[in-house]
Amino acid sequence: MTKDLYDIGEMPPIGEVPAKMHAWLIRPERFGEPSKAFEKEVVDVPEIGDYDCLVYVMAAGVNYNNVWAGLGIPVNVIAARNKAGEPEEFHIGGSDASGIVYKVGKKVTNVKVGDEVVVHCGTYDPECPSVQAGVDQMYSPTYRIWGYETNYGSFAQFTKVKGTQCAPKPKHLTWEEAAAYMLVGATAYRMLLGWNEHALREGDVALIWGGAGGLGSMAIQIAKAKGAVPIAVVSGEDKFDYCQQLGAKGCINRKNFDHWGMLPHWKDTAGYNTWLKGVRSFGKAIWEVLGEKKQPRIVFEHPGETTIPTSLFVCDTGGMVAICAGTTGYNATVDLRYMWMRQKRVQGSHFANDAQCYAFNDMVIQGLIDPCLSRGFTWDEIPDAHQLMYENKHPHGNMGVLVGATEFGLGKTADEPMPLPHPDMPAHQEDDLPRLVPVSIPLEDVEAAETAEAAGGANDGATVRDIMVRDMSMVGPDDTLATAARLMLERNTTAVVVADQGKPVGIVSHTDVVLAGQGRPTQVVHDTPVKQVMTPDPYTVEAGTTLTQAVSFMTGHRVHHLVVTENGKAAGIIATGDVMRRMVSETARTAAE
Repeated sequence: MTKDLYDIGEMPPIGEVPAKMHAWLIRPERFGEPSKAFEKEVVDVPEIGDYDCLVYVMAAGVNYNNVWAGLGIPVNVIAARNKAGEPEEFHIGGSDASGIVYKVGKKVTNVKVGDEVVVHCGTYDPECPSVQAGVDQMYSPTYRIWGYETNYGSFAQFTKVKGTQCAPKPKHLTWEEAAAYMLVGATAYRMLLGWNEHALREGDVALIWGGAGGLGSMAIQIAKAKGAVPIAVVSGEDKFDYCQQLGAKGCINRKNFDHWGMLPHWKDTAGYNTWLKGVRSFGKAIWEVLGEKKQPRIVFEHPGETTIPTSLFVCDTGGMVAICAGTTGYNATVDLRYMWMRQKRVQGSHFANDAQCYAFNDMVIQGLIDPCLSRGFTWDEIPDAHQLMYENKHPHGNMGVLVGATEFGLGKTADEPMPLPHPDMPAHQEDDLPRLVPVSIPLEDVEAAETAEAAGGANDGATVRDIMVRDMSMVGPDDTLATAARLMLERNTTAVVVADQGKPVGIVSHTDVVLAGQGRPTQVVHDTPVKQVMTPDPYTVEAGTTLTQAVSFMTGHRVHHLVVTENGKAAGIIATGDVMRRMVSETARTAAE
């Protein structure tokens, strides 16, 4: 007889659905850093509709979407769904999954109970008139990203998805490997192959920004499999070997150039000529990799603001820049003369439609694509995986977490279809490119913009002093990590200030402690001086600084904590979570008034 609730790792009989399930939930009152935003709860297993499936999740993928969902910015996804009529005052994230189908709606025809599947994150109403008319599903007004814009994602024992989101699980992959590739892989597939005359062709040169990342690692392999010539742009030579083993013809270290940023005005002759010298030098680096003077026909873009001027310039005549994000900013400046005279195209691209997801998955099944799983996490470590992303300390490639699978390495039922290189990931180095937006960001209408403006106005005049934590945790450079960890637990904070005679000299975060413990004996970790793992020379801000200035500083420098000083000495600490909580409380107060 089916129980009402099964423990994590205790698999119900196939096809028997319990009443309740374990899940990691985000709630508005916990908005903030992932380590605080995510909490385990027991909730009802969701009911499904005619086109839906209920999938028992064996493993899930990790991406930035649910870092942003936990912060409640740039969009409060819970409030957005409540406004649309959905009653749940919580969010269950997770936009990648592998698992087993346990229940299907009466109009689902492509999968059945017991099928092992991977799940892509594109969901829409199959009865939408535009979909039924044969228009690309991505253009439907009902299109949403599952596990971010929709609820009941993969960080739970059961997830609610459309039948069309399910594709066969590759038999040669483990559960965690199968859960790691679809979101980034299908996104890369559409960018490279989804735009008709600009679909990647054999022999085409493809310039891949962020080649060692989750998106870039998929793009390199797709381009290589299609007979194109991928060139990876990365942030260090330590990533060259990894990208080349994946299939890159060669790599370019972007840190060898300094012309990045918005394009100088064309009337600024001196500034424009300086930029032109830099971008031409970058173009020559492409020629050096190729061994001939040939330009990329396709540029695979996602940094955005700092790189778009270069991408468009080096793109070949009649070529295309495909962009799926704006991780360095949203203001794209281009020299239109190069667009019209050389007939270049800038194409926005967002995830992928069903056919593109299935086509990419077929490449994985054929053994042409390695999932590039960099690290696996357990069920209990889901907040830790997101905290690493939040602090930009996550490994390159893709990450997976176990849900129903009881240990790593399970789920593989066949050998690899063909030999494929599985290169070791490069060591992590914090990147100097910020990440500003999730994969999917609902664009605001006029009403939403007015609401946001009112909420922003509530913070006018507020200073750091108004929200800083004065009773902060502080340790000395020679204190142990055990002392720092104990203070974080006692004060319910995610970081402690390292001070020497009152002067701030470093910060140790919750993630620093976790990373220090990887592969080392517990006692050694406990006795390690904080000065060995702290981030030295922390950014500081005077207590009288306005919140607006502080937030701009944190965003610009890609930091989540600032040490607050008064008269040159540490007086408190401020975190992005503190700012978020004030925004939420001020918005609620304004709405009540």
